[in-house]
Amino acid sequence: MSETKKLTYIDGLKGTGALIVYLCHFAYAFYFALYSLNPANSHTAGNVEVAIGKTPLNILYNGNFAVQLFFVASGFVLCIRYFQDHDRKRLAKSAAKRYFRLAGPILLVSTVIFFLMKAGLYQNTEAAALAGSTDWFAGFNNFEPGYSHALREALFGCFLFGHNYFNGVLWTVKYLFLGALLVYALAAVCGQWKYRYGVYAILLLALLRTDYAGLLLGYIFCDLMYTKPDFMKKLAKIPGLWLVTLVLGIYFGSYPSIGTNLEGSMYGFLPVLSVLYHRIGAALIVLAVLLSERLQRFFGGQDAAGRNEAKASGEDFLLTSHKRKKSGEGLFVRLGKISFSWYLVHFPVIAVFSSAFLLRFYGLMNYHVLMLINFVLTTVIVWVISAAMTKWVEQPWNRLLNKIWK
Repeated sequence: MSETKKLTYIDGLKGTGALIVYLCHFAYAFYFALYSLNPANSHTAGNVEVAIGKTPLNILYNGNFAVQLFFVASGFVLCIRYFQDHDRKRLAKSAAKRYFRLAGPILLVSTVIFFLMKAGLYQNTEAAALAGSTDWFAGFNNFEPGYSHALREALFGCFLFGHNYFNGVLWTVKYLFLGALLVYALAAVCGQWKYRYGVYAILLLALLRTDYAGLLLGYIFCDLMYTKPDFMKKLAKIPGLWLVTLVLGIYFGSYPSIGTNLEGSMYGFLPVLSVLYHRIGAALIVLAVLLSERLQRFFGGQDAAGRNEAKASGEDFLLTSHKRKKSGEGLFVRLGKISFSWYLVHFPVIAVFSSAFLLRFYGLMNYHVLMLINFVLTTVIVWVISAAMTKWVEQPWNRLLNKIWK
């Protein structure tokens, strides 16, 4: 647990969350029955979407679960360095940079969205009418844009109040910002206190029904990993514990977000507490990954595989991990590295490009063929924009902030 390098499988979990959110928004926009579980919204014979939506397969596009997964993974990485060196000054610098780190990319994307709206390129309302998703997709960006409004939302509205009029995903920024400040403060005040776990428990109970709980859970997992490694190793050695934890995480994480029309399904007997189930599911899956090197490798954890190689060869672990990193990274890790940009840009691309594509070619070919082509093209566009934004905007911006707060 002494490695200073960022754990790549945590990047992989963040990438997984970003991918699922994208799949969620594309599915809800064009195959709304996957969410509504209403046969009237179905595009397939036999209402296949409804059947899928009532099974654990819906975890593949369950956006609420994915956001919780992103919160837990983000909470984990916030204080890794602190639990290694207990440097409170580093915490203060991280807290000071947090707003600016998030605000730069958000402001850029919000500005682009404003111009797209002014140009009349948002066609999600018209596309929703064809796709049968009017109850959800049609409501976004359906107002006359003003740049002062976009600025207010990007610079403080989303941070303090969760405003998301221009970019629907910005409601999460409130928790990524204020939740991070909470975690930094918690680490600074009681991160080395003997009885801090009692404080964690009380705070977790108080926040369990809020989205701050995800970041807090990730922070607690990080504390345990770095200050109680023997305890985590004992858990990891319990036969089958990681698998049971994973299965339970998938079950709770795949609870249908709609919370209705679940009669006869494996979720029908549960009270309707969708977000709480998703939060529990995300925490269990992250815990399962922390307990299993197999899952760490699956999510792109070269560090876990490198640890095994180092044990076998006698090489230094960090050197082995570095060699492996040069040989390539997994899909989830690559997504994790561009996850923030991906998260910010994917919905505007769906509302503009994917909607226009549907409107242009609707009726000229089979709906499912049309949407397959649409999905492939949309994915490529989102990936290219996200990678470019990460390289040319996010990374230089973060380097500048690091120099300012050096």
